[in-house]
Amino acid sequence: MLAVRAIAGLWRWRHNPLRRATDLAEAWVALAAVLLIVVVAPLIGVATGAAAQGALLHSVQEQRKDRREVPATVVRKVAQPPLDPDPETSSARDAHSRVVADWTGPDGTHHHGKVLANLKTPHPGDRFPLWVDAGGQVVGRPLDTATATTHAALAGFGTAAVAAGLVEGTRRLIVWRMVRRRYERWDRAWDKAGPDWGRTGAGS
Repeated sequence: MLAVRAIAGLWRWRHNPLRRATDLAEAWVALAAVLLIVVVAPLIGVATGAAAQGALLHSVQEQRKDRREVPATVVRKVAQPPLDPDPETSSARDAHSRVVADWTGPDGTHHHGKVLANLKTPHPGDRFPLWVDAGGQVVGRPLDTATATTHAALAGFGTAAVAAGLVEGTRRLIVWRMVRRRYERWDRAWDKAGPDWGRTGAGS
């Protein structure tokens, strides 16, 4: 819509005898904003997304190299904390249970402690996967490639949207200043012509 208005504005003021310098300037500012939003903002978004994806994929590789999935054995279940009113927190907690478990790290060391198990109703002796580092300490599940790509795409889209918003905001500010200066010139012209308006011989 902005592109149509910008092009129409340039065409309308091209040879119009009523054209003012500010009219043409506003149309050019609008056209420049359109080009920046349509061409530059997406390029910035693509560049940001590509950079984010590269960093995230590198993080994925590092996490996969440093983290291992080992089997753990439930010793006993730990009492759950009071119910959380937040449905998202409650649903995430319901999918896991806090248990005391035994596991062996990649370095062969034995570990015992409280962890989250992806078991709804854990019983002593149940086994479940657990992510640990090289020393056997519990760590989070490594980021997968699909999630990394999704995050990178969102980062690129968000950056492009912010860039487009900044361009549009700048355009509105420039046009506002142009209109304000135009009104100031009109006020000065009226101050000069106002006292003589309507008098004989004043050109009215």
